[in-house]
Amino acid sequence: MIGDRDYEARLKMHKLSIDEILEKIDYGNCFEAVSSDYSFSLKIEKYVPFVCGAVHDGHQFRSSLWENCTHTEYERWYEEDPCTKEMVRTFPIVIAGRDSRFEYDLNRAPETAIYKDAWGKVLWKHPLSDAERKKSLAKHTNFYRVVHALVKKLEKDFGHVLVFDMHSYNWKRWERKVPVWNLGTANIDQKRFGKFAESWSKKLGTLHLPNGIKNSSKINDTFQGNGFFLKYLSQNFRNTLVLATEISKVYCDEHTGVVFPEVVRSVEEQLKRIIPEMVQEFEAAFE
Repeated sequence: MIGDRDYEARLKMHKLSIDEILEKIDYGNCFEAVSSDYSFSLKIEKYVPFVCGAVHDGHQFRSSLWENCTHTEYERWYEEDPCTKEMVRTFPIVIAGRDSRFEYDLNRAPETAIYKDAWGKVLWKHPLSDAERKKSLAKHTNFYRVVHALVKKLEKDFGHVLVFDMHSYNWKRWERKVPVWNLGTANIDQKRFGKFAESWSKKLGTLHLPNGIKNSSKINDTFQGNGFFLKYLSQNFRNTLVLATEISKVYCDEHTGVVFPEVVRSVEEQLKRIIPEMVQEFEAAFE
């Protein structure tokens, strides 16, 4: 009976402070939590040598910024990466941003994480106050405190760690044919990890998508993998490979905001096959 209660407790999502989250990671506890300021979520069902991340999945935008922002909610949604957390939600370790990148961008360094302009349009009607900037950057700092502690523990436990860094991009804005999947590898160690990136790209190319979507996968075609999330982990953890994985927004209508759940589910189900295959291949190389 006690075991049943423990299991039920692990299934619940808790609101935890950063210190509480760090303590649970340090002790190797399994848990699911949202940070006490609701800026990100973290699920650890089991400690395994891979992490799924969705840093641009969030859409929250705190109310104190609403009146000062020149971008509409749709304009913000258009540049975010909706559903990227959903595509990997079933895996044992999933960390995801809940705030919009328009508040602060987790995939940029702290000094550039708060936009002055975004995609050719000035973001703020009036410059942000120091208090507003400090509040946003504190969230950025805390996210990376947790990411650092998590990957540090996983490297200690397993030796090598694989991170699936999930993003999406607006394919209709391109004036040429672009792939459904793009893998950015400019900032990974090619000698040590290049073959794994190529393998992951090939695996992504095997997916079969509904609605007549013709799947394709390329490396460094639309994006080169210059995000801070990848750079931070690569610079701080020598034995961690980050696979910056972009899916074009074939799973929604970019111009109306309508999401196609059958495409999202198809991607989710097929990632359940190829992510474990990729992890097994990665682990085997270092045995």
